[in-house]
This record gives sequence, C-alpha cells and structure tokens, in this order.
Amino acid sequence: MADQTDLPDEVALLWGLREAPRKGPKPSLTAGDITRAAIELADAEGLAAVSMSRVAAQLGNSTMALYRHVKSKDELLTLMLDAALEEPPDLPGDTDWRSGLTLWTHGVLAAIKQHPWYAQLPLGGPPVGPQNLAWFECALAALSRTALEEHEKVGVVMGLLTYVHGQVRLSSALAAGYAKNPDAFSRQYAAVLTRVVDPRRMPALGKVLAAGVFDVDSLLEEQDADADFDFGLTLYLDGLAGFLATRTPSTVSAPSP
Repeated sequence: MADQTDLPDEVALLWGLREAPRKGPKPSLTAGDITRAAIELADAEGLAAVSMSRVAAQLGNSTMALYRHVKSKDELLTLMLDAALEEPPDLPGDTDWRSGLTLWTHGVLAAIKQHPWYAQLPLGGPPVGPQNLAWFECALAALSRTALEEHEKVGVVMGLLTYVHGQVRLSSALAAGYAKNPDAFSRQYAAVLTRVVDPRRMPALGKVLAAGVFDVDSLLEEQDADADFDFGLTLYLDGLAGFLATRTPSTVSAPSP
C-alpha cells in the first residue's frame, strides 16, 4: 500500500491510513468506533438522526473528540457507506459466471436491506473503500473464466451495481410515498390513468390499462418485489450470456440452466 501522503484524503481515511492529530491527550476513540456507533444510531432511528453530536453522545465523548478522527458528517457518511457492507460471499473455484453473479447480486441486495437507511446515502464516486472493493473483487472474480476483456468485466459489474442500487432506492422511495398517500397506489391510480390516457396517443400504455394490470387494491402489495428483482436480473444475465456467445466458445464458461 502506498504511503498515505500519496492518497486522496478520503481514501486514506477509509483504509485507516490517515494520521490522527498528534496534539493533546492520547485518543480514546478510533474512526472505526465512531463509524460503528453511527451505524447503530442509523439502524435504530434512521439516517436523519445521525449527527456528530448524537454519535458523540452515544459514545460518551465530546463532539470535538470525534472531529480529531472524522472531519465532518460527510466523511462519516462515507465511512458508513463502506463499513455497513458485510463480507462478500466466498465463491467456490468451480462456480460458473452466472451462478457466481447471481449469488453476488443477491448478496449485495441482502447487505443493503439490512440497513434501510443505506439507500439514502450519497454515492460520490466509484468504489474505493475496503469493503466495497472486496465486493468489486468478488464480482470480477466470477467473470475471470469468461472471454470478456477487463474493461468489459468492469462494465458488467457496474451495470449490476446500478441495477441493485436503482431497485433499492426506487423501492425505498415508493414505500415512503405509500406511507404518506396509500390511495395513490390503489385502484385510484388505474382510474386516474383511464381518465387522462388517450389510447390513440399512448397505445402501449392503453393496452396495459385495458389488461387491468393496475386494477388492484394496492400496487405495492400486489407486486412481488423479490420476483420482480429476479426477473430483471434474469434479463440482464440472459443479455450477458448472449453477448458471451458471440465470443470464442472454447474460452467462455457455460451459463447454468
């Protein structure tokens, strides 16, 4: 690992390579202690409850003691974004690419779902923290025996991350909307669309309405989120399988049925 002076400040913080100020008494806290306390607070009360002062109180320290290790709430959120993820799955060496990516994708989803507030965290850039990079490595390893070029492997993994985060954030936003106005997710939705949608201008949407897809008591209750997630994942992996089929067959790991 390069010396911390060669690393961006945020990266040095995530990897525990940023030196704490040398002035004053010996620190009784670490950035890890602070991050764990913040995660516990967010799990109990939501992300809005997390502040430097609240975390300090939970640790029984002064707020200034936290600032010796974490300079701002933004830095704290960056640490939480990485530390909240558990270790990635250990893929057996003989796992084919499709089984490996399926296991990996469900693992990412499960890890995020453990912390409902995770979907509210800002994503400031590509993965750089130890936990996020461990998950990145795991997914790339699942593709190691395919004929994909290295930049294509990265593209596949980033596409899956986009899919997972998009599903989680959309589900979180819809759940919040349902809590505020459940009528908007009821048969009223179909009734409203029937009033405003002209099938001549929007024939595809008109067919959906005519089929009664939205004519349900509750869109969220009728919708099987897990089944929808698996359906989208299947489409993504089927597309990848089709792309791999255009490469040299002898170098491509066969997808599982």
